[in-house]
Amino acid sequence: MSTTDNNIVYGTEDILRSLCNSVTKVLSIATQSQIHYSGMVQRITKTCLKPDIGCFVLFDGGFSGLVVINFSSSAAMELYESYMLHMGMAKNELATSHTSDEVGNVMGELMNQIVGDFTGKVARELQTHITQNQPKMLALNKQVMLSVDTNLDKPESRRVTFYTGRNNIFYLELAMDRTEFIKMNDFEASEAPDPDELLAQVNTPSGAGSVVPESTEHDDLLKSLGM
Repeated sequence: MSTTDNNIVYGTEDILRSLCNSVTKVLSIATQSQIHYSGMVQRITKTCLKPDIGCFVLFDGGFSGLVVINFSSSAAMELYESYMLHMGMAKNELATSHTSDEVGNVMGELMNQIVGDFTGKVARELQTHITQNQPKMLALNKQVMLSVDTNLDKPESRRVTFYTGRNNIFYLELAMDRTEFIKMNDFEASEAPDPDELLAQVNTPSGAGSVVPESTEHDDLLKSLGM
């Protein structure tokens, strides 16, 4: 009978840390600014969509859960403007209100990239698979707060405070089934694929280095028959 005394155990806080690192990585790269989060984590009893912009995504598979990110209007507009300017958009062409569809679409795309990075790390580091739905974005006024039902058996919920480069605040909330991953066998987590290398492989001509096979009598026969 094996013991788990010396085995490495990954719990809710470890999964939350991985998710937080995905948030800082994706948003820092997308906006070319420094995004960071608090070293303190709150235990909460439920997850909610709150003003000014609430975004949520559900995931399922190896474990189930819900991710919510609530942005203030100033945080959302800072991230939106920094991202679009970094992409080459002229400042006078940008949306001016956090309630515009364009801002919602951009924030939804960034949320999609965050969860995609997170699910990739789960596959590499925890050796399990989770799937996600399309992120949903809602612009909310000050009087509206929506509770999101997770349908989890024994949910654990956490909230983390994030800060943008200009010190605007947004909050991430995670609700997931209480679960632990216990490392039974040693393995090396595979590295994340390099996007530049993948693009180089795609752009390499398929005929490079290939050998054209010599025609055979069978091929000559088919050609003579017009086939």
